[in-house]
Amino acid sequence: MIALKDVRLADGPRMLFDGVDLALEPGVRACLVGRNGAGKSTLMRILAGQNQVDGGERIVTAGTRVVLLAQEPVITGEVLLDYATAGGAEPHEAESELMLFGLDPQKSTQGLSGGETRRAALARALAEQPEVLLLDEPTNHLDIFAIETLEAELRSRRMAMLMVSHDRAFLERTTQRCFWLEDRRIWRLDKGFAAFDAWSDKIAADQAETLRRLSKAIERETYWFHRSITAQRTRNEGRARELMAMREQRAELLRDRTGAMTMAAQAGDSSGKRVIEARGISKRFGERVLIKGFSTRIQRGDRIAIVGPNGAGKTTLVKLLLGELAPDEGSVKLGSNLTVAYVDQARDTLKGDATLWDALAPLGGDQIIVQGAPKHVAAYARDFLFQDSQLRQPVSSLSGGERNRLLLAKALAQPANLMVLDEPTNDLDMETLDLLEDVLGRYDGTLILVSHDRDFIDRLATSTIALDGKGNAVETPGGWKDFTSQNPGFFAFEAGAPAKSKAAASTPVSPPPAPKRTGKLSFKDQHRLGELEALTVKLPTDIAALEKRLEDPGLYARDPAGFDRIMKNLGRLRGQLAAAEDEWLALEEKREALANS
Repeated sequence: MIALKDVRLADGPRMLFDGVDLALEPGVRACLVGRNGAGKSTLMRILAGQNQVDGGERIVTAGTRVVLLAQEPVITGEVLLDYATAGGAEPHEAESELMLFGLDPQKSTQGLSGGETRRAALARALAEQPEVLLLDEPTNHLDIFAIETLEAELRSRRMAMLMVSHDRAFLERTTQRCFWLEDRRIWRLDKGFAAFDAWSDKIAADQAETLRRLSKAIERETYWFHRSITAQRTRNEGRARELMAMREQRAELLRDRTGAMTMAAQAGDSSGKRVIEARGISKRFGERVLIKGFSTRIQRGDRIAIVGPNGAGKTTLVKLLLGELAPDEGSVKLGSNLTVAYVDQARDTLKGDATLWDALAPLGGDQIIVQGAPKHVAAYARDFLFQDSQLRQPVSSLSGGERNRLLLAKALAQPANLMVLDEPTNDLDMETLDLLEDVLGRYDGTLILVSHDRDFIDRLATSTIALDGKGNAVETPGGWKDFTSQNPGFFAFEAGAPAKSKAAASTPVSPPPAPKRTGKLSFKDQHRLGELEALTVKLPTDIAALEKRLEDPGLYARDPAGFDRIMKNLGRLRGQLAAAEDEWLALEEKREALANS
């Protein structure tokens, strides 16, 4: 349906892509994986037709609608329904998708949170019903429940999809193919993301072995080449050409190879054994109760994850625990000798007009104190994969992943025995995320982690505190999987239900009763069934018309380009008809099952 062939693109003096090939067929759900700065977002814009290339071509089947969800979408219009229909979506489709993601279609587009912005952009992209959907970091700012809704929706769609995401659990649940952007080219794996790590590790090992053997061969040839000159006083031209070719091949393997990131966290002076103790704390804003009667004790070395829907009060709970916000009821006691490092979700501590150098060394000079020892700003920036040329660039010019790396660099420079990370995984590439997990796993201090990344939580958390947004809070030992298995109905609590104490956290909660069946299809499914019935009448007529044109024996000789267009359109229509018939049959079976229930 869409393809890139031998695409090349330069970013100033540096080649970003050099011979990229990529193709998507109908119904394929693929991911695009690569380091921050490798050009994933640029490649997505090229696929969407928004960016031009220096060489190669972009090929799209005629009539194919391509929609891109940008990494940082801009919401326009008076209300969300205006925005969701601005791309051509039918109003009923846009309304249905907005409601699917928990948004009021008549809600103003002003003052939206990050999560609301992302959900509105997803609703618009899905409502437009493209044949090819490109998603750049679709899970950023979404809570776990919105991510699970998105996963189910994507799995139910028949469109081709390409996704850039740092969320391992999301990619494992949605993808069937992996594209790896590495060394300015694309590597392809025809399996889901669950197989990516082992596959990419093998490729990297093979390349390292190739480079090692080539370096040895160059060393050997250089030795014999100079012996030939010394012994015979004549240049062996054939050997010289062979040596030059091997050196060029090695340069090609080494070109643009990014160094490994250096990241470390030290707790410094030890805190007291009791870090934070909260007893019966409650907090309300106006009539809304965010937390009521919650108690916890955080000990030195604990790794606490805080989860819940967007707006449930996770950041409020963090501020209560740190003593930055006073509870309406109850008390919070902080342990002795606490030093805190805080990475905020909104990245408010970064000033957009400040340079990267200023952000790392706000007091001026060219030195920064890193874990108690002086280090040059440029050297420390290189530890986090920043180029020297970026040091004088404004922070606003950095990508989302680069801004997140900068925040981590600032937080990890100073020893802290209590580290608070609010959505630290947003925009990070897989390699940086793995390194961060390793660093935090070896960190000697106490960690409070606010995250919607289920895999990240499961790997790190020793305890999980969940908020349901109605005042209830539960703490369970372990990560996200442990919490959901022990509290299956927690997020379905009605307002006013009693909160569970920490001691009772291991007692399973009965799930809520199943919703009463309506006995008929939803409005959205019923409307779609009508559309499919119309398509199964129209498409065979269109296919027959094209087949009639192909009966002309002289068509190819007279108009080869026209012949190719007809063949492509015929293939596209046949594919659409098969998909429409399958979807119609599935909806009919669903309608009959509901009618008989």
